[in-house]
Amino acid sequence: MPNDIRICDKCNHIRVKTMLPKLAKLVPESEIKVGCKNYCGPCAKYPFIFINGRYLKATSEDEAIEKAKQYIK
Repeated sequence: MPNDIRICDKCNHIRVKTMLPKLAKLVPESEIKVGCKNYCGPCAKYPFIFINGRYLKATSEDEAIEKAKQYIK
């Protein structure tokens, strides 16, 4: 079963141009969905990734990706 990975393109703390290639390299077989996740409270304060049913927030994009690694199938 592929991973369900989503990032927000409206988030103040995520640059899709930098985060998307990092995630694609980490899980090349998964489709990464980009779009608003209606998670605007935390999204306005932290970078986050939605992965396999979990919202993960962090202090930076790289930290969010590191946290996501443990939930990759």
